[in-house]
Amino acid sequence: MSSSTPEKKNSWLPIYLALGVVWGCSFIFIKLGLEFLTPFGVAFGRCALGALTLLGWAKYKGIALPESKKVWLHLWVVSMLLNVLPGVFFALAETEVTSILAGIINAVTPLMTLLAIMVVTREEKPKFYQVVGIFIGFLGVLTVLGAWKGLGDNPLWAVLVLLAAVTCYGFSFPYSRRFVIPHKLQPESIAAAQVTTGAITLLPLYLFDGIAKDEYRPAPVLAMIALGVFGSGFAYIWNFKVMAIAGSAIASSVTYLTPLVAVIVGVIFLQERIFWHEPVGALIVLLGAAIGQNRIKFSAGK
Repeated sequence: MSSSTPEKKNSWLPIYLALGVVWGCSFIFIKLGLEFLTPFGVAFGRCALGALTLLGWAKYKGIALPESKKVWLHLWVVSMLLNVLPGVFFALAETEVTSILAGIINAVTPLMTLLAIMVVTREEKPKFYQVVGIFIGFLGVLTVLGAWKGLGDNPLWAVLVLLAAVTCYGFSFPYSRRFVIPHKLQPESIAAAQVTTGAITLLPLYLFDGIAKDEYRPAPVLAMIALGVFGSGFAYIWNFKVMAIAGSAIASSVTYLTPLVAVIVGVIFLQERIFWHEPVGALIVLLGAAIGQNRIKFSAGK
């Protein structure tokens, strides 16, 4: 068993980096997709393509979808929290804010997850490092937004919508842990069913108002394909693989990589402006998340 350890240690790194790049590029893909799709269209497109990818993978691997109607109902709730609402919210916000800001605000997800767990499990007293982490993290959010000078060019509603999206992400974790994980389904089965229910939910909204303009340039179309097939499809599979090989702690740390990728691609490919306080705030957010997750040891001084 020990002889396979070095191999395992090396095998997760390429997948981990691919995951960070794909999720980090999601925000520029959304921005490009909005050139011909509405926010509903972007959310549906990524879910539909992700569902086709995951269903195809499950069939290829011989993995059965859940049979219980109750499980499907819980997975629908998870899809609302992980795919439907955030999918619409991020796209809606990016009609007004940069992909860079969206990518940085997404880094607040671990803090929202921590807050959600504390709200859901109220009988468990919050630990000191969790409170410190959340406080530092939200100071980071204020820094990202440049709160001392207002919100700059960012409309308040767009910022609130971004925060609502990551709040949904945060509550999806305790919900999944309570209502989905105990059924011990294969991860690919969960992901395929979850994204499929999300696509079905979004279909009426897409049919109602999904296309912004009938102009299909190659770059935006390819961006949507990448967003769906990789961002909402293979990324789930890669995430499960990293979890299986390296553990959930390393898998969840991809959150620290995605804002960096979002900033780099936003500046290079969209020539988006970045202000000094955005990357500084992002570092403060990530520091808060690291302390809140106890990755950086922080004691009360006793």
